[in-house]
Amino acid sequence: MTREQVMAHRIAVQGLHRDRPGAVAALASLGIQDSGPTARLVLAARIDDDDEVDPAAHDLTDGWTHRGAPHHHPTPQRNDIAAAARPFGDADAGARLHWSGPEQRRVGIPAREAIDRAADALAEVVTEPMTKGAASTAVTKLLPEALLRDCRPCACVHVNEQLMRLSAFPVGVGLDATGRTLLLTPPPPDWSRPVEGDPARAARLVLDYLRVLGPAGPREVADFVGTSPTAFAPGWEAALPQLVEVRVDDRPAWLPAADLDAALGAPEPDLVRLLPPLDPMLQARDRELLAPDPAVRKDLYRVIGNPGALLADGEIVGSWRPRASGKRLTIEVAPVAELEPDVRARLDDEAERVAAARGLTLAGLTGV
Repeated sequence: MTREQVMAHRIAVQGLHRDRPGAVAALASLGIQDSGPTARLVLAARIDDDDEVDPAAHDLTDGWTHRGAPHHHPTPQRNDIAAAARPFGDADAGARLHWSGPEQRRVGIPAREAIDRAADALAEVVTEPMTKGAASTAVTKLLPEALLRDCRPCACVHVNEQLMRLSAFPVGVGLDATGRTLLLTPPPPDWSRPVEGDPARAARLVLDYLRVLGPAGPREVADFVGTSPTAFAPGWEAALPQLVEVRVDDRPAWLPAADLDAALGAPEPDLVRLLPPLDPMLQARDRELLAPDPAVRKDLYRVIGNPGALLADGEIVGSWRPRASGKRLTIEVAPVAELEPDVRARLDDEAERVAAARGLTLAGLTGV
């Protein structure tokens, strides 16, 4: 497959042509990362004008999952997703916690046991919606000192942030970010806590990634999960019988075998979209394929404050940022080169979508 075929396939399978009713469900099965209005903008880029951009209208719920980041997932799949994300052992858990060897020795508690202890504490504490700060304070009192950290911004000692995030979903603790303050929510009554890492369950996570962001290899999938390829190898190996190997610019990559014909026959993209930061398209770990120009990658992927991406046809041709003033929104576009007239002509409609998804009125576009 050529790079152009890969981009065309990802654009099609992610519903960016706005002609794929099941695209939102496929994206959410992998996870739609959320930060502020991101999830609403992800939906606005993919659905018809008359459809609802509120994740709750699509039966999606929020929780800390991959890499400890908040993601929206289909509510009926939450238990399966928690099981798929269960670390296989201490090496896997340590990688997800970002613990080095010396750090694990300093803690003196195996990494997976540490996650389980924090999960036990969260399950005991979060019996009703409560703020993250209140939950952190209560959990801190239940954990051994080795699992606490001296937090300078908070000027106090509390449970390690990543540990708390990775321990929430196993016991069904979710997130409610719809109000002014983030709330942790208790598990549903029928929650079943995963006990062991299950390669068969983890294989579904591999398949979800490759359906949305393939072709790719084990390194990209492990990086998305937040672990190492070696630690995540049981999940990859369990998925292999359902995969087919292809070559992308002479490197090996894999797709679900059932998706191969659609990938090879993906339609040529003829569209303009304003993708928000953290959009599923931008979550692909092969960033050199997504944006071959180093300047574009540097602009899109920053330590903090990433812009959105301007997608025109099959290429990312610039970035954009929203500037809100009261109820009015200005979108600042930074193209890497002068935009073709037909691209510029289609930008206004997309900008209107962004403003509407945020409940604002478009004041205008700048930079184009």
